Amino acid sequence: MKLKLEISNEQQALELSDALIARLEQLLQIAGRLEDVNAGEVALSFVDEEAIQALNKEYRGLDQPTDVLSFSMLEAGKDEIEILYGDDDDYDDEYEEENEDAADLDPNGQAGDEEDDDDDDYFPDPLGDIIISMPTAIAQSEEYGHSVEREIGFLFVHGFLHLLGYDHQDADAEKQMFSKQEKVLLEAGLTR
Repeated sequence: MKLKLEISNEQQALELSDALIARLEQLLQIAGRLEDVNAGEVALSFVDEEAIQALNKEYRGLDQPTDVLSFSMLEAGKDEIEILYGDDDDYDDEYEEENEDAADLDPNGQAGDEEDDDDDDYFPDPLGDIIISMPTAIAQSEEYGHSVEREIGFLFVHGFLHLLGYDHQDADAEKQMFSKQEKVLLEAGLTR
């Protein structure tokens, strides 16, 4: 199993190329390996400034655009209730009994080849959502004098580390988080 990336493009400022998508996949796998996270799904959305401002206002109380927002599924808020799914062992036993005869059939009801073990049936646990403002990413790449790809990569890795619980509320935490970001970007060849 590996980390899975789901991308949604809701902006017009930049077309998402296959190369950029491949780069984001690469960054996710590198960051996951370095953080010892080898399974899960990250939902990445590219939006315009108006959309990210609305989200920033709703969830952070800041009525202004920002570059990236992260919403982790790994952290439970103080007002959230824990969802219990019952005993997983009981569910697994019940599922196996109900599906014992159908286990060797393909989707057409034909006897299947047991060696056909791909990831199509894998439903990873969600790690969370990352939302990037594409217009802001483009403006920041110009301001900092590096490529748009590098800025998007930086924001994506930054958002991913937030999903895992990293933050930059004080100087030590910021130093640790930014060091981790740079290590991922350097390994991917996204230097300034």
